Amino acid sequence: MEEAQDNSLEFNSRIDLKNLKESVEKIKAELGKVIVGQEEMLEMLVVSILADGHSLIEGVPGVAKTITAKLLAKTLDVDFSRIQFTPDLMPSDILGTSVFNVKSTEFEFKKGPIFSNIILIDEINRAPAKTQAALFEVMEERQITMDGTRYPMELPFLVFATQNPVEQEGTYALPEAQLDRFLFKINVPYPNVDEELKILENEHHRENKLATDMVEPVLTAAQIAEYQDIIKKIIVENNLLKYIAAITDNTRTNANLFLGASPRASLAIMNASKALAAMYGRDFVTPDDIKKVAPAVLRHRIILTPEREMEGLTTDKVVQQIIETIEVPR
Repeated sequence: MEEAQDNSLEFNSRIDLKNLKESVEKIKAELGKVIVGQEEMLEMLVVSILADGHSLIEGVPGVAKTITAKLLAKTLDVDFSRIQFTPDLMPSDILGTSVFNVKSTEFEFKKGPIFSNIILIDEINRAPAKTQAALFEVMEERQITMDGTRYPMELPFLVFATQNPVEQEGTYALPEAQLDRFLFKINVPYPNVDEELKILENEHHRENKLATDMVEPVLTAAQIAEYQDIIKKIIVENNLLKYIAAITDNTRTNANLFLGASPRASLAIMNASKALAAMYGRDFVTPDDIKKVAPAVLRHRIILTPEREMEGLTTDKVVQQIIETIEVPR
């Protein structure tokens, strides 16, 4: 696949992607000063920014989920807000609340921490359903409605949420409707031995220097908006649109699945594929782009049948089976 991506650069691009590609490389270089390995997580997070989509990052505690999201936000010259979800967190703690002003004798809306550009929600599955539901409107429509008044968010507006596996104590599984609002669910594995050694060496030599002080801003809000517009112009051939539709449709008829993916999943695969193609300097999508983003787009949107879940089958394995089953367009 890498070879195919390299060869694609020989084509004369009809869209100027030079600045976008260079910016992505700069972001990866900045994050590489601190983060060891986790190439897939970093790549998918950058894709989510370009595709204007939210990302859910899942992994056991201590695998750099939060620090990666914080450092990525620091490479963007935009406002950043971090919200730690806890079992006693209320919706007003996120969205804001109306406060009575004695001088004006009127209620004033005090904005909550959700009013920012990049939102890091730490341990999103530790808050109860009522608080999780407060994110529904703002994630989908980039606005909140409070006391009948609409408050739009400043763009870019992206949510990066981390969560521990549901098996961990004190967690509340996110409902399907909320999961569907995330472009990606990114699984973060343990590092291998070599990566762990590198982590130890980096921490030892860093001494008192904070990780966040090592990363510099790369992109402005205006550049992000410009790149997101460019992504929309990336070419997707009609046979590849049929390929995406076939993958999504298979999830709805697959015997291993209790719940298939919605049309929002097809749109997510298409938009993420466009962003990935642009990152590699191509103004057109290839089947490999679709194959690469499909697992992160689908794994949180499909549900296994109880029987298959008891047998140890995973959603990732089902997605892989689907990709291998459907004929790749030529």
